[in-house]
Amino acid sequence: MSIFTNAMIVLDDDVINGSLVIENGRIAAIEPGRMSVGDDLGGDYLIPGIIDLHTDNLERQVMPRSTARWPSRSALLAHDAQCAAAGITTVFDALALGDIGFEKARESIFESGFRDLQDFAPAGILKAEHFLHLRCELPAPEMPALLRQAIDESLVRLVSIMDHSPGHGQFADAERYRRQRAIEGFSDTEIDTVFAELRAHHETHAEANRQIVLDLVRARNLPLASHDDRLAAEVARNHADGITISEFPVSMEAARAASSSGIRGIAGAPNIVRGGSHSGNVSALDLVRENLVCALASDYVPASMLEAAFICASIGGLSLPAAVALISAGPADLAKLADRGRIAPGLRADLVQVRLHEGLPVVRAVWREGSRIA
Repeated sequence: MSIFTNAMIVLDDDVINGSLVIENGRIAAIEPGRMSVGDDLGGDYLIPGIIDLHTDNLERQVMPRSTARWPSRSALLAHDAQCAAAGITTVFDALALGDIGFEKARESIFESGFRDLQDFAPAGILKAEHFLHLRCELPAPEMPALLRQAIDESLVRLVSIMDHSPGHGQFADAERYRRQRAIEGFSDTEIDTVFAELRAHHETHAEANRQIVLDLVRARNLPLASHDDRLAAEVARNHADGITISEFPVSMEAARAASSSGIRGIAGAPNIVRGGSHSGNVSALDLVRENLVCALASDYVPASMLEAAFICASIGGLSLPAAVALISAGPADLAKLADRGRIAPGLRADLVQVRLHEGLPVVRAVWREGSRIA
């Protein structure tokens, strides 16, 4: 048995100064006030372990520079350590199925990441609990084969569809997309060649591949998300196809349409921390203020989750419990993880001790099922 005392415990709808009792990796009791025994948390916040439904951080650890490939197993351990240090106790590694023109290493990153997670997850050597989020690139001709290879793996808990072709989704402004690639060092000729290839693949494969994903996911009752919705018409089609989650809507129009249809939204935590989208899309904080999202995801910075939640509480119009729910209870509900995401008796003791330093939330300690991991 473990006891934490003198903590500001963030519950579903309240914050209390109290104590927490843990037995066998589960929360056994929550008591108001201090106890004479246990670990004194010094008045720090105690929040549920963070649940991240979409992180590309594993891909970034494998390719820390565009020309430098890191060993995949070492990259997974580094990624896991970063997640734990950020207070993330449950992480959905979002691996892309299909290369997209300018990023030709994604298929090999998926294959190595898939293999390594199958090896590491049951071995008990990872700090956080890892699941797989399969990101299906609809125009990619190789995507269906990769999806069929992975979809029956028990680690797969979420699937999303996306289309990164010029003129679609977050790249609806093809000229802006062109300028971004030029800044990265691609020549006009290279950009023209890749754009032509991407558009051809979109015309040839996107619709057929969409149906393949829908059929495979429906047969397995997995949550299915859309990605980078821009238009209300796109959202209406997604709703008709049974898609229940809208990841990173790029316009207010799409976010409102999704909410009206009962499709639940995920916004990017980096968008909130940076004060806006890095690609010129809708402000995630504006979506939060309109109650259009029920979860945040780290996307490309694991540490953004905690900071974004506290920003939502300070300037986003949310109470602290409601803001913390965006990184805990909300993601748990979307992923059908009923055993975590809240501080309540009987649930997993996935916990994060947080101290505010001049308004900045700092992770002091992290526990997964009552065992300290950071």
